[in-house]
Amino acid sequence: MKEQADGKSLLKKAVWAYFLLLIFEGALRKWVLPGLSTPILLIRDPLAIWILFKVWEQGKMPSSIYLKAMALIGVVSIVTAMLAGHGNFGVAIYGARIILIHFPLMFAIGKVFDREDVLQMARTIIWISIPMVVLIAMQFYSPQSAFVNRGVGGNMEGGGFSGAMGFFRPPGTFSFTNGNVSFFSLTASLVIYFWLTPGINKLVLIAATIAVLAAIPLSISRTLFFSIGVALIFAISATLFNGKNTGKIITTGFILVIALAILSQLPFFSTATEAFTARFTNANETEGGVKGVLGDRYFGGLGSALSNSTEQPFFGFGVGMGTNVGSNLLTGASTFLISEEEWGRLIGEMGAIMGIGFIVVRLGVSFRMLSFGYKQMLRGDLLPWMLLSFALLNIPQGQWAQPTNLGFSAMIGGLLFASFNTRKKIINENQPEAAIPALPVDLTQIKYIR
Repeated sequence: MKEQADGKSLLKKAVWAYFLLLIFEGALRKWVLPGLSTPILLIRDPLAIWILFKVWEQGKMPSSIYLKAMALIGVVSIVTAMLAGHGNFGVAIYGARIILIHFPLMFAIGKVFDREDVLQMARTIIWISIPMVVLIAMQFYSPQSAFVNRGVGGNMEGGGFSGAMGFFRPPGTFSFTNGNVSFFSLTASLVIYFWLTPGINKLVLIAATIAVLAAIPLSISRTLFFSIGVALIFAISATLFNGKNTGKIITTGFILVIALAILSQLPFFSTATEAFTARFTNANETEGGVKGVLGDRYFGGLGSALSNSTEQPFFGFGVGMGTNVGSNLLTGASTFLISEEEWGRLIGEMGAIMGIGFIVVRLGVSFRMLSFGYKQMLRGDLLPWMLLSFALLNIPQGQWAQPTNLGFSAMIGGLLFASFNTRKKIINENQPEAAIPALPVDLTQIKYIR
């Protein structure tokens, strides 16, 4: 028993290490070990492999139909890439690792973590958001030549990405701005959860709320704006489905309005807001407004991907070719050789059959998560429901070719699975976290996932 407990404790520490490397690997690549920026890009992969192996060794890896389908797609995609695609083994392995390592990792994390681990990590994220927003404020107002804006590998041209009004989109501790957006999108869902279900110091929660609101204009990111909007929609929908949440939602909304009113009086916030507004307006005009943003960005251009598939090889151009690393290995330059959109990349890399199969698996997992999260929300448990607001933006169509996006998808999938792992019976309104009703099934098992 003691050996089993020690083994599980070590696995939990490994998951925490994966999470911390996800948050700070960009800092390692930019500021601490810039000379090793390329190998550090894959620093989480060996850890993920070890977690998968240990969970499998202990006989706890679920026998899910989704895992079996992905394993088949991953192995076959390597073969077809070598025989009928680009023919570069390194590129094929790099692309297949998304399917064979990081996708099953979310199932493994769901076996290693339980609900209390999820809440502990959620509180850690809340704490990290406070210094993170200070960092992105410094990056926003500093020139790209400043140390805080140094790019990957110590690039003196800066790590910011074009924004508006002469300001750049800050990456925070991440290699690229998408990491900053994913982090604060996840933080927003957790901030709203803790306002609805007390479980963290109120002063810390207030500071994190201000951090999330300030991050919207400082990031100059429409994606973050829409992601937070989705989190709010999930919170409001909890009121529609369960009237007991009405008072909590109204109180949370009131707090957000007050925090936003206070921030709007500060010069640093108003300047960032002007830049964000300019970026929002210009980009909407270019991409066709909300329809272009939500339609093309979220649904990943599935229609165009399907139509283009008739002009592509039956087995695609080869797994990994649509990633930046793959393009670097094949052409010596980082570019989108296939498609910038996720679903277009999948079909272009692996062909219509395997590409659509990959998409169907991701959608299937997402629908099952939504189903179980909805049931728990009706029982009064809002943790899976609020995690879903972030998961459903990443697992179905997140750009997994990018390592940071892939890492956040693996983590949110694992946290969502783990949030169901509880044996407590009933909710006490005075102690909301003390007792949550358990689901009668294990979400990660094949016999419950069809």
